Amino acid sequence: MSSRPARRRLSVAALTCAGLTLSAGALAAGTPGASAAPIAPSADPVADCAEPFPVSEVAKGDLVDGLTVVSGTTPEAFTGEVLGVLEDGIAPGIDMVMIDLDMDEFDRTGGVWQGMSGSPVYAADGRLIGAVAYGLSWGASPIAGITPFELMDDYLTATPAPTARLDASQARVVARRAGITQQQAAQGFRELPMPLGVAGLSARRLAQAQDKGPDYLQKNTYVMGRADSGADAPGAETIVAGGNLAASASYGDITFAGVGTATSVCNGEVVGFGHPLFLEGSTTEGLHSADALYVQPDSLGSPFKVANIGPVLGTITEDRLTGISGPFGPAPEASTVTSTVTQGDRSRTGSTDVTVAAALPDVTFYQLLTNSDLVLGGSAEGTSVQGWTVTGDDNGTPFELTFADRYTGGDLIYDPIFQLADLAYSLAYIDGVSVEDISADNTVTDEDDTFRVGIVQQKVGSTWTRVSGSTPVRVKPGGTVRLRLLLSGSAGKATLAVPAIKIPKKASGRAQLSVQGGNNFYSYFYGRSVEQLQKRIDKAVRHDEVVITLGTRGGRRGGGYYSEDVFFRGGKPQEPQEAKPFSRSVTLGPVDHVVDGYKSIPVKFKK
Repeated sequence: MSSRPARRRLSVAALTCAGLTLSAGALAAGTPGASAAPIAPSADPVADCAEPFPVSEVAKGDLVDGLTVVSGTTPEAFTGEVLGVLEDGIAPGIDMVMIDLDMDEFDRTGGVWQGMSGSPVYAADGRLIGAVAYGLSWGASPIAGITPFELMDDYLTATPAPTARLDASQARVVARRAGITQQQAAQGFRELPMPLGVAGLSARRLAQAQDKGPDYLQKNTYVMGRADSGADAPGAETIVAGGNLAASASYGDITFAGVGTATSVCNGEVVGFGHPLFLEGSTTEGLHSADALYVQPDSLGSPFKVANIGPVLGTITEDRLTGISGPFGPAPEASTVTSTVTQGDRSRTGSTDVTVAAALPDVTFYQLLTNSDLVLGGSAEGTSVQGWTVTGDDNGTPFELTFADRYTGGDLIYDPIFQLADLAYSLAYIDGVSVEDISADNTVTDEDDTFRVGIVQQKVGSTWTRVSGSTPVRVKPGGTVRLRLLLSGSAGKATLAVPAIKIPKKASGRAQLSVQGGNNFYSYFYGRSVEQLQKRIDKAVRHDEVVITLGTRGGRRGGGYYSEDVFFRGGKPQEPQEAKPFSRSVTLGPVDHVVDGYKSIPVKFKK
C-alpha cells in the first residue's frame, strides 16, 4: 500500500489573504450538469484607465476618497485620511499606505470587511493611490492598508507577505484613530482573510468530507451557494473600479472561488484585490462578476461580504503578490469532471470545469460526493458498481485510463470516490500532462450479497481433492498444479477454475498457496508518469476478483529463508542453493459479487 505524497496546496498562504470570508456565493454555469460556463450576454466593461499616484507623493493628513460595493453591483463612495506610509510594509520595495477610512456602513460593521480587497482609493486630484488590501490583524477596524497601484501591474515579487508590524509611534497613531489599545495596534496589518469558497456541498457535508477524505483536500474552505446564469446575472458592465470581482479555480456543480473588488479596468483587462487569491503567478482562473447581498458583521473577527458569483466573463492570467488581473473574453481552457449516479429510477449527471490543475483532485472528490448525495440521499446500503475513464494529453501523446470496481457494504458514498481522486492527484502534478475529461458512472442497487473464499480443491488424476491447512497441496517439481476454488456466502455458491500453475523443476523447500478475496485489496493510483499509472491500473485487483498465489519466496526452509535469489541462515548469506525461490500468481474474475476471505494452504514438493 503506497503512502500518500505531500501535495502542493492550491492556495499556499493565500486562503487567508485574498479579501473575503464569503459565506454565500454562486456561480452561473448554465444548467446543472453542464460542462461549460458560457459568457453571459452583457455590455462591454467600463474602462477607467486610472493614472497611478506615486507613493512618494503621499503625505500624512492627505484626504482621499474611494469606491466599494455594499449591496448589489453599484459602488458606493467612502472617504479617508492618510496616516502615513509603512516602508516595505508589504514586501521589500513595496510600501503600504495606512489610511483611516470612513463610510456610513462602518457604523454597522465596525470597519473594513473581507471583500473590500481591491477597493480603489483616490488622491484629491483623482489619481489612483492604490487598493484596500489589508486590515488590522486583531479584527474589525476602519484602518486599512493600501497596496500601491503603481506596483499592481508590475508584480515585483511573488514572495508571500508577512504581517506588517507597526513601530511604537505608528501604533500610537493607529490606536488613537481606530479606538483600540496600542498593544492591539502593534500587531499590525495582515491581508484581509479569504478562505476558499466551495459551492455544491452543505456545511455539514463539507466538514465530514474534510475529516473523512484524503489528506490533500483543502481543510479551511467554507460553503458557498450556486446560482443559475439567468438574464439577471451581473455582466461585464458591472465590473468597474470599486465594483465586485470574483475569480475561480473551478465552476459548475463544484465551485472553488473567492470575491473581492476591482481596482481598475482598462484596455479590456481588470486589476483587483491588491493581493493574491491563490498566489499562482501566471494562472488560468475564471474571471467572474458578482452580486453582493449584504455585509455581515462578525463579533470575533473582520466583517465579511456575502455575494453571489456571476458567469465567467474572461480569464485571470496573473495571480501575484500585489493583486490579480486578466482580460475579459473567452473562458479559460478547462478539464471537465463528470459524474453519473443511478439508483433505480433516480439518476443524475453533474459536471464541473476545472481551470487550475491544482484544484483537480479536490473537485474530482467533491463532484463524485455531491452527485452521490443528490441521488442516494447522503447514505446508501447495497452494492455500487462504478467505472471511470480519464482522457488527456501526455507531452503531445493522447492517453486514456480506465477502470471499474464493485463495492458492497461499508460506505457506498465514500468508498467509490478515493481511487479516482487519487489518480487525479497524480495527474495534476506530472509535468507535461493535461487532463481533458474525467468521467465516472456509478450504479447503486439494494443487493448486498457477497461471496467468501470457501473450499480449495486440487485435481489428482481424475479426482478433485480438498486441500487445507492439514491437507497440503502436493506437487512434483517440474509438474503442473491444477486447482479450483469454491465460493460460498449470502450470494450462493460458485466454482472458479484456476489456470494450471507450472512449478519450476528445481523447486524445493517450504511453499504455500494463498487465496485472497479482492475485497481485502485496495489500490492507490499514484505515479510519476502516465506509464506508471497505467501499470498500477493494469495490476489493480477489483473487489469482485480473487487472487491466488503459489510460491516459496520469503518462505522458511531448514531454519533459514529466501530473499530474492539468496538463501540466508542465522542472518548470514549461505552458498548459492540449487533451488531458488519462485512465485506464481493469477487473478480470477470478476464475478457478480464482492469476494471476501483469505486462506493459506501449505505446499509439499514430491520427489
